[in-house]
Amino acid sequence: MPAPIDHLPCGPGVYLMRDAAAGIIYIGKAKNLRRRVAQYFSRGAENRNAKIPSLTALIRVIDYISAASEREALLLERELIRRYQPFFNVLWKDSKSYPWVKITAEDFPRILLTRRKRRDGGLYFGPYPKVSPLNALLAHLRRTGFINLRRCAWEFSEVRPLKRARIDSCLYFHTGQCPAPCAGKITRRAYGRLAARTADFFRGDFAGLLKKFRAGMLASSKALDYESAAAYRDFAAAVEQLSEKVRIREYRPGLVARETGETGAVTALMKSLGLNAPPAHIEAFDTSSSHGEHAVAASVCFVNGRKNPAHYRRYRMRFANPAGGSDDYAMIKEAVGRRLRHFAVSGEKPPDLLLIDGGKGQLAAAMAALRENKMKIPVIALAKRLEEIYLPSSPRPLLLDRDDPGLLLLEALRNEVHRFGITYHRKLRDKKTLEREE
Repeated sequence: MPAPIDHLPCGPGVYLMRDAAAGIIYIGKAKNLRRRVAQYFSRGAENRNAKIPSLTALIRVIDYISAASEREALLLERELIRRYQPFFNVLWKDSKSYPWVKITAEDFPRILLTRRKRRDGGLYFGPYPKVSPLNALLAHLRRTGFINLRRCAWEFSEVRPLKRARIDSCLYFHTGQCPAPCAGKITRRAYGRLAARTADFFRGDFAGLLKKFRAGMLASSKALDYESAAAYRDFAAAVEQLSEKVRIREYRPGLVARETGETGAVTALMKSLGLNAPPAHIEAFDTSSSHGEHAVAASVCFVNGRKNPAHYRRYRMRFANPAGGSDDYAMIKEAVGRRLRHFAVSGEKPPDLLLIDGGKGQLAAAMAALRENKMKIPVIALAKRLEEIYLPSSPRPLLLDRDDPGLLLLEALRNEVHRFGITYHRKLRDKKTLEREE
């Protein structure tokens, strides 16, 4: 069995299993990465799939790529399997396709589900991992008349109309469940608006429909109509699936190496620092001033080894130094304290690790801020001279190999917070210079 999987996140993503030669032998997706990977090594796994022991015997490393949603994980899994053709994916024929909603490119379009996306001019939406709630939603939208497109499979157009005998034999025509473009009961332009409304629904905001379904579920439940309540529940689940956000991006050849390298650096850092959990969310702090003037501090945030600019912060120092000049320790303490108070007030989850640019003194200042705010967060300092890492629990600094992925991640954080802080400092300094010249 590979190393413990506690470092795997509990969110959606893709996992890549590698053999001793670092070759990818299996790629899978999961709604909960940690739980899914754990299933391979649980008791009775071979009873669920007799081929699992053959796979697990070869696994030496498990990489992962976090995703924003289950649908994004699905898309990424399919792309990676197509690109790398892992042995066990091919052996197990794990190439199942997921359904798309298609609006055909006909004079009078139809809406249907298909498992193959073609370049035929049609509009495709998806793919969707679960077909049952999707079918239920489409059926409901047809019953309510929201989707009112023809259901027949006949091929006809304005220049090639459908034979009258086929029109007369159509059940949908006689029961009024079709706008009947074949019989001339609706113009092509008006029918096109029906198709456009359907397409807009699959592109658009589902909040209103979701609210309606939830209200119907509540009302049916109060009326003890549990069958209707269950139907509304399924419709709401389908809408939620449709409304999941998916980041569309180009999957370049270096994507897997880069992204698994980033998450691998987080795992390496956890082991090197002796942390109980992977520091997926790291925030770094640095200060900048000119002999005490324009004193500022900055913090930057990396999540899973990647920049998260939404959590970058700049701090104009408020403390007064009676002795004059700069005081890096006091500046670090103030900046860290202000950031910690934000987490306490907002209720947001605090970082997994704090990184301070500096040595023992700066580390002590950050720890003082933690004590004042009664918070316990792992904190370390990175000194530039030898890239030594200072930890509160050790009298001696930790020295990692210069090519250690954990150290490279810390250096990237340190360099980024230095860049961000010095840019702010220069902005204030240049603004003051302009004011004096005026």
